[in-house]
Amino acid sequence: MSTRLPIVYIAGIYSGDNVIEILRNIREGIKLGERVFGTGYGAPFIPWLDWQLEMFGDHTTEDYYRYSLSFLHVADVMLVRREMSEASKGTQNEIALAKELRIPVYYDDEFDELIEILIIIHAGNPKVG
Repeated sequence: MSTRLPIVYIAGIYSGDNVIEILRNIREGIKLGERVFGTGYGAPFIPWLDWQLEMFGDHTTEDYYRYSLSFLHVADVMLVRREMSEASKGTQNEIALAKELRIPVYYDDEFDELIEILIIIHAGNPKVG
């Protein structure tokens, strides 16, 4: 029998004033997703990995928003990188949608609490596992 891990949508600022800020945001977002993956208790969707799609096609910003938000609709929880999240219009829109969809929202400084919730979801949710 295969086991489905809870899906964790990772959110946070992507853009920046210069390429170095953008690369740092990408690095920190991926690190947060890898941290979830490394626990073995969640399957993170990491929007910062979508840059690879642009290597093989020409897509609009709106294409990427639709792509990412499609994963948010099926997520079990959201994990937000708190740093600069208030300044990010995109992150604020993602948080608002998660709340509208009744998806629990956690911040990276609540990581241990999130892992406890993922363990509970995995153990007790009939659609997960």
